[in-house]
Amino acid sequence: MDLETVTMLTVVALAAVVAPFVVDRLEPVVRLPSAVVEILLGILLGPLLLGLVHESPVIDAMADLGLAFLMFLAGYEIEFARIRGGPLRTAASSWVVSLGLGLGVGVLLAGAEAGLVVGLALTTTALGVILPIVRDAGATGTPFGDRVLAVGTVGEFGPILAIAFVLSGQRPAKTVVVLLIFAALAVYGAFLARKPRHPRLGRVVTATLGTSSQVAVRLCVLVVVAMFALALGLGLDPVLGAFTAGILVHLFLGSSDPLESKVVESRLEGIGFGFLIPIFFVMSGVTLDVQAMLADPRVLWTVPVLVVLFLVVRCVPTFLFHRRALGRADALALGLMSATALPLVVVITTVGTTVGMLPESHAAALVTAAIVSVLVFPVAAETVRRRAMPAAPAGGGSSTNQEVQG
Repeated sequence: MDLETVTMLTVVALAAVVAPFVVDRLEPVVRLPSAVVEILLGILLGPLLLGLVHESPVIDAMADLGLAFLMFLAGYEIEFARIRGGPLRTAASSWVVSLGLGLGVGVLLAGAEAGLVVGLALTTTALGVILPIVRDAGATGTPFGDRVLAVGTVGEFGPILAIAFVLSGQRPAKTVVVLLIFAALAVYGAFLARKPRHPRLGRVVTATLGTSSQVAVRLCVLVVVAMFALALGLGLDPVLGAFTAGILVHLFLGSSDPLESKVVESRLEGIGFGFLIPIFFVMSGVTLDVQAMLADPRVLWTVPVLVVLFLVVRCVPTFLFHRRALGRADALALGLMSATALPLVVVITTVGTTVGMLPESHAAALVTAAIVSVLVFPVAAETVRRRAMPAAPAGGGSSTNQEVQG
């Protein structure tokens, strides 16, 4: 590793450290996810402004691992036991409608090829952004919280699955066969993950939990990298492999001692959020071609249009499908949260520009619109629910609102 690469990596690490302090400073004014600040710092440090960081093979490889861990931890968040049944069915149905709307408006807005990428990005939901908001509001375990988890799960898993068809470059028939092979291997992996551990494995995992060996953490990292490589080897987008790895590791740790699982989970989050994932977001900002977007007024004007389209494509169907179960206020708040998108938009635009389907300027516009969605929609959702709550004791609010208050 040469001096220039080490210097750039130091600057990227510095940006990762500065980002939480910026978030903390802005907390009284606006609640920002750290990912937004990391992308903005990447733009500042990149070729467009300060020119301190640019792409390099080493840092790009670390950013790819950051992407893998981002998708891995997104898959790990999913708890199928809480969302199966009505919430999952309704979330899936609303997402299918969103997919049709997204692809339709995407093609109209950007043409056939780029429109597929744009439409797919419009159907995403930032589960990692909205879940902490639900936890902070004390809504975890409520009907509203379960529906947020269901909508976020489908809003991440659906687009990741669709990437295999839209962005893989393979024929649909071949893609289906490859996906079936991958699914069979994933199901077999889930079967193995749920089986009782071999006594020797259990003993070694427990014995090394506090030592330098860290067998449990190493096993989990192996699953992430192996599934990432498997998806890539089958011609699928590797984010599908990383996402599936998160589900498998969740099943594996769920069958072990809860305290042990908590320790392993915290260490995996440390590797991801403490090291690799910030590199991915900072480098996403570094490589974001903001200059191309600013140079073309037509592309620049698409940013507010795209923000509105996030609402049309995700918020409206989610609101309509969940209104009966949650009531108007909670369904509207759920719709606003479902339209909150950023991490997968970055992933999809990165893949789209790599395969040549999406111009760099359009990618920058999409990411900018996604940043606006993160800044505006969750705050609007909290405001909607907060305003609806005072009416609940008098019988004017939904049953869900009364339950949350209680």
